[in-house]
Amino acid sequence: MSTPTGVQIHLEAHGVRAQISQVGASLRHLVVGDTTVVPPYPDDRPAPSCSGVVLVPWPNRIRDGIWIDGDETRALAITEPKLNNAIHGLLRYTAYEITDQSDAGVLLRANVVPQLGYPYLLETSVRYTLGADGVTVEHTIVNRSDDPAPVALGTHPFLTVSGADPKQLMLHIPAETFFETDDRLLPVGESPVSGGTDLRTPRRLADVQLDTGFATLRRKEDGRVRSTLTAPDGRTVTLWQGPGLDYLQAYTSRSYPGQELVVALEPMSAPAEAFNSGRGLRRLAPGESWTVQWGVTLTA
Repeated sequence: MSTPTGVQIHLEAHGVRAQISQVGASLRHLVVGDTTVVPPYPDDRPAPSCSGVVLVPWPNRIRDGIWIDGDETRALAITEPKLNNAIHGLLRYTAYEITDQSDAGVLLRANVVPQLGYPYLLETSVRYTLGADGVTVEHTIVNRSDDPAPVALGTHPFLTVSGADPKQLMLHIPAETFFETDDRLLPVGESPVSGGTDLRTPRRLADVQLDTGFATLRRKEDGRVRSTLTAPDGRTVTLWQGPGLDYLQAYTSRSYPGQELVVALEPMSAPAEAFNSGRGLRRLAPGESWTVQWGVTLTA
């Protein structure tokens, strides 16, 4: 079915169901067993708050859309007029090509073409694969330019645990530091987590208000960072980040359609303003390929 977010791709395997939107290659809905872990939104509207969308070639914000590229000053289109920022990359409103699909997975592809403020050609792909406990997502970027291309990547899933009071969900983020921001939500410093930003010990979702970037994430022995959302009955949604995804943005919302309270946990390879700070930014050589993975799981 075609909607404002393009063709809707329905996957079902291993007791897991997912809906992927063609526009933005976004994870629109995820159900593991009988539990909704990524809440849906109405089919007749665009993705609210960038829900589930892939953010490439940068996540988050660039101040005034201005960045320095070697000896060149580049000016991107302003896509957050209220705060005068360029936000969430160049494929947010792009309809990806669906190139391979089965019951358990789908592969989508889209190119970033040379344009205002970004003179590079990138091939990008996103593969969603269902497993017994959730979904694994793999992103690949290939630089098809003649020069090294600066790239970063993120994504924007919203999470919940259906059947539980969302105010009572316990949020855990294993981060040692967070980014202080100005009134335009751009980083002005980095500090140790404390008070409302210290989620190393889980806190009730009702007790935190976040639009916060985190760094210095603790990885497990398998190389993954795991942030969790746990219901009183013990059901736990885990957002995991593989190597190369070293940052996390957390955003709580009370205005998501049909939801009293949800949280977006956004794995990122670089924080806001990376095109200027260089933090987490990669420069892919001509022909070079880069792949990262993340996923969402549910345990009882």
